[in-house]
Amino acid sequence: MARYVDGAGKEHARSFARKTDAQTWLDGQTSAVVVGLHAPPSAGRVTVDVVPQAWLAGHPSWERGTRSRYESIVKRHILPKWGSVRLADLVDMHDELQAWVTAQVAAGAAGGTVRKNLGVLSQICDHAVKTRKIAVNPCRTLDRPKQRLAKRRYLSGVEVERLAECAGSNWLTVMVLAYCGLRFAELAGMQASAINLGRKRIQVERTITEVDGHLVIKAPKDHQRRSVAFPAFLVEPMKERVAGRSDDAEVFTSSQGAILRVRNMRRDWFDPAAKAAGLAGITPHELRHTAASLAVSQGASVLALQRMLGHDKPSTTLDFYADLFDDDLDDVATRLDSARTGFAADWLRAGGVAGQEGFEKKPA
Repeated sequence: MARYVDGAGKEHARSFARKTDAQTWLDGQTSAVVVGLHAPPSAGRVTVDVVPQAWLAGHPSWERGTRSRYESIVKRHILPKWGSVRLADLVDMHDELQAWVTAQVAAGAAGGTVRKNLGVLSQICDHAVKTRKIAVNPCRTLDRPKQRLAKRRYLSGVEVERLAECAGSNWLTVMVLAYCGLRFAELAGMQASAINLGRKRIQVERTITEVDGHLVIKAPKDHQRRSVAFPAFLVEPMKERVAGRSDDAEVFTSSQGAILRVRNMRRDWFDPAAKAAGLAGITPHELRHTAASLAVSQGASVLALQRMLGHDKPSTTLDFYADLFDDDLDDVATRLDSARTGFAADWLRAGGVAGQEGFEKKPA
C-alpha cells in the first residue's frame, strides 16, 4: 500500500501486488506534488466531454469563425469518439489515440484536416492539464500525418481578361480581385468611403464574412488594415461604381443589392463565367494569388507584396509565395556563370589547365 499527501493536504492511497510498483507510483506522484504538476486522481475521473465547454469559454478573444470551426470539430470528431472516456484513462491510451489518427487518414481525410482534429483534442487536454485534472497531455507524443500543400493556381493576364469578359456586368469585381489582391471578405465589406480615386487607393478597414449562415461585420486584424493601390485603368470604372452611393454603402453587392456572400456569388455568376472562360474550378480566392503573381512579374518586392496582401510580416509572404520568386534563382545562376568565367581566366593565367581538369596543375 502506497500513500502520499497532495498539495492540498489530502491523503491518497493505492495498493499494488509488488512493492517496487508501489514505490515507482509513489515516486512519480510525490515528485509531481513537489514541482507543482500534481493532478489529484479524483480530478481525472471526469470524462472528456466535461472539458470542451470550459476550454471554449476560456478564449473570449477568438473570432466567431474560429470558435465555430472548433465547436464543429468537438461535436463531430472529439465527443463521439472520446466524450465518455475518463481523462485519467485517456492519459494511458497512446495506442488508441494513435489508431484514431491513423484511421482518419485511412478513411481519406486530408493530413491538414486530421492535424486540426488532433490539435483541438490536444488543446482540450492542455486545458485539463492547466486545471489539474490530468498531469500530462497524451496527445503530445502522437505521430501526426504530413500536411499536403495544395498547388496554387495563378491566372495569366490574358486568362484574367477572358474571365472578366465572361463575367459580363461583374467585370469590375474580377478585375479588383485579380489586380488588388483583396480577400473576398474585404471586397464584400468595402464601402464607398474606402475608395480614394485621386490617390488610386482602397482603404481596407472593414470585412464581412458568413459564419453558420450569419453575416459577421468587423474590422480586419491590425496588420491587415492597409491602403491598397489600384491600377489607373480601374479609376473610371470605380468612379462609375461609387457614383450616387452614400459613403457607408457597400461598393460590391449582389444583383439584388444585397451583401455579397461567396457561395451565392459563385453559384450566380462566378462559376459559370469560369467555365465559359475555360477556367473551371478557379475560385475567387485564387484571384488573390493571381494578383500576387502579376505583381511579382512586374517587379514587386517581397515587402511591397506583403503590404499589398496584408500579411503580418515579409517572411509570411515569402512562405506563401516563394515559388513566385524563382526568377531570383535564375539570376543568381547567371551571375555565378559569369563569375566562373572570370575565375577560370585567372586560373589559366596562373598556369592552370582549362576544362574539367582545370584544378590539375600543369607539369613544369
